Amino acid sequence: MRARLVLACLVALGAAPAAQGTAPFNDSIRMADLRADLFFLAGDGFKGRLVGTPENALAAEFVRSRFERAGLKPGAPNGTFVQTNHLMIATLGDGNRLEVAMPDKTTLLLRPGQDFYPQRFSASGSVRAPVVYAGFGIHSPTLGYDDYGNRVKGRIALILEHEPGERDPESPFDGVVTAEAAVPIKKVLAAQEKGAVGVLFVTDVHNHPDPRNFEASARAFWPKQAPRIERFTLGSWAERVRIPVGQISPALAETLVRGTGRSVMDLSKSAETAKGHPGLPLDGVEVALTTSVNRHTVPDRNVLAMIEGRDPTLRDEVVIVSAHYDHEGADGNVIYNGADDDGSGTVALLEIADAYAMAAAAGQRPRRSVLFACWGSEERGPLLGAWAYTEAPTFPLDRTVAVLNMDMVGRNEEVLVGGGPRFNGLEVQTAESNRNAVNILGYSRHPALSAVVERVNKAGYGLDLKMRYDNNRSNLLRRSDQWPFLQNGVPALWFHTGLHPDYHTQYDRPERINYEKMEKIARLVHQASWVLANEEGRGR
Repeated sequence: MRARLVLACLVALGAAPAAQGTAPFNDSIRMADLRADLFFLAGDGFKGRLVGTPENALAAEFVRSRFERAGLKPGAPNGTFVQTNHLMIATLGDGNRLEVAMPDKTTLLLRPGQDFYPQRFSASGSVRAPVVYAGFGIHSPTLGYDDYGNRVKGRIALILEHEPGERDPESPFDGVVTAEAAVPIKKVLAAQEKGAVGVLFVTDVHNHPDPRNFEASARAFWPKQAPRIERFTLGSWAERVRIPVGQISPALAETLVRGTGRSVMDLSKSAETAKGHPGLPLDGVEVALTTSVNRHTVPDRNVLAMIEGRDPTLRDEVVIVSAHYDHEGADGNVIYNGADDDGSGTVALLEIADAYAMAAAAGQRPRRSVLFACWGSEERGPLLGAWAYTEAPTFPLDRTVAVLNMDMVGRNEEVLVGGGPRFNGLEVQTAESNRNAVNILGYSRHPALSAVVERVNKAGYGLDLKMRYDNNRSNLLRRSDQWPFLQNGVPALWFHTGLHPDYHTQYDRPERINYEKMEKIARLVHQASWVLANEEGRGR
């Protein structure tokens, strides 16, 4: 990179300007450089780049050093290259209790791990209050949907897991993609805002009728030994939860609702409404819930750099090009290298950033600013690095023109017969059939943005752009870092060459990458970002 930058400076005055609309130094993005970087970043020395490990911190430092060496400007809100975030992991404390006073004045003493357990993001504390059934516990003003109203103030809310119409492609809750409003911690924050003093979750038995061993589920949720890969929550989210939150067995829920004359199955079905459940007080039922959850902070980081735009008016708007640098770590001698996921996107980001740096050194800057974002903790949570950025962005989100996210851009999608639950919703297909293909996700949310990418691709790259997974039960749309931006109204696309049998295994190694296609994708993203950073309007 240093030699290329020096060369750019030497020829700047005599070089012909880039062709109209063509991103300068686009052809500096070369498969040989991508390959060299990826063999380093996804090598065994980084031990899979798991969040919370020294190797993960080293990967972030590698990215930071490359941004700095290129001569890019620090892009974090605090004026450095690193945006520090705080993640939370939880351990089970002592003294978790649940008592139920029934209408007949009997008191039930329930057993932790057998009848109930606290949620990881629960606050520690005690509450005694009456109970109201509140359907799915969703509050979504944009959809005019509310399960709470004013019915939960001063009460414990009994709510279902998941969401209405979870298998309905026409559901307003993002079709068959799990809606953000249905994420448990988001439900609890909504209940708390409405005045609930506690929350109890129970499975939506009409959608998930198969009997589960609740005790086994509790042991899996709170294992005696810490898991190899910790379960994280964004610290700023956990800090907002101030009320006790528990999970109860369907059998216990059946006991709680007995006085209504209705079953849990009946009540679960009644939650399938268009605008929210009217609520049902469980008259005479009072619950005393004590939760004890120890919260532990783990630092994490996003690495951010930028090129400042040249236009005095538009430089305050930004185009973000992104990838994530973390992966699954190592289990003893077994290393999950994460070459495709997402070493491929990370090294593509570095090459794109280098191209912008060389252009700037040659006097060619885009009109808008461009932010190069390498997210942390995508795999854990997930998407916690990107979510953290949306809460403290360098540029206001309403001045963010677009996000172009690269996650797994180095392989050919391959779905085998009997591939297992990781491939739910995906058709059987061969790697050869996808040799020149890349999936574009988010296309249906902001068609004007995907149209730009289609136009750029047709003009010079010839990739097979597949737009097929925005409403798919694979849940792919919400599985990478464009999702937090889409939830905040920011146009965002995910460039993704697809899942394959090596996904999240020790076989996701750099020697298995399709570098020729990866080069074309990186150049396509570079060119599309340049167009977006220079166009007159903000087509959405």
